[in-house]
Amino acid sequence: MANIPAIPAVVPFGVRLREALDTRGPVCVGIDPHASLLRDWGLDDTPEGLRSFSFAVLEAVTGEVNSIKPQSAFFERHGSRGIAVLEDLLAAARERDVLTILDVKRGDIGSTMQGYAEAYLLPGAPLEADAITLTPYLGFGALAEAMALASANGKGTFVLALTSNPEGRSIQHAQSAAGVSVAAEVVREAQRSNAAEMLKCGSDLGSLGLVIGATIGSAARDLGIDLAASGAPLLAPGIGAQGAGEAEVRDVFGNALGNVVASVSRGVLRAGPSVATLRDAARRVTDDMSQAVSA
Repeated sequence: MANIPAIPAVVPFGVRLREALDTRGPVCVGIDPHASLLRDWGLDDTPEGLRSFSFAVLEAVTGEVNSIKPQSAFFERHGSRGIAVLEDLLAAARERDVLTILDVKRGDIGSTMQGYAEAYLLPGAPLEADAITLTPYLGFGALAEAMALASANGKGTFVLALTSNPEGRSIQHAQSAAGVSVAAEVVREAQRSNAAEMLKCGSDLGSLGLVIGATIGSAARDLGIDLAASGAPLLAPGIGAQGAGEAEVRDVFGNALGNVVASVSRGVLRAGPSVATLRDAARRVTDDMSQAVSA
């Protein structure tokens, strides 16, 4: 009887992210090719400039940070040629064993949500990423298709919960008739999802992450939210140029510091275009953030 090759087990995103956090530190570098940054680097605001920028950042941070976070909007603004650059960047990151969190903030219902999920979370898709950002404001249940596809394929999701922008408070802090905030409900749903996965694979980190701004101060505590209990990786924008440093990170995340994925963009990107200076900047930021999240 011929030997049938074993089908490799799908490793959950949370397990892979924990390994990356433990070995490469808490920093995720955002790849945000603003027109002004391209100009500062001496690049044209074109798909060619976009490619030079993005691949220089990838080369610099490979092996230095836990992941990269391309902001889809800055690729989409260049049309199909910009999207082609994003496809190539995601593929190159996979080849280099760099985790990718694609910042697309999708949120819809039914077959449309399924379509978005297949675009980013289906293995072999041109825009395949390790994880994507999602918005839950059509109802957390509307995200079910994306979360199911992510779980089946070892992918992750990061759901907006408590964001850094002041406008978000009017929705995220709003309370239901039961007196529970929208943000607390989102965190509660993440905790339910992560608990089952963590029990199954013996990890302390699930694959359903939360976006928690590093500049929100005491908001999580004020709303009665226990971030550590969620078992969620905590994607934390707002660090560096947006105002959050070591003290702010410690204040916001408390006993969940070990789950923080510290999103840093300008703090690294402004060091370009030299790959060497970008790498040095990534190492400095990693050292600073490692100290901030250490117990």
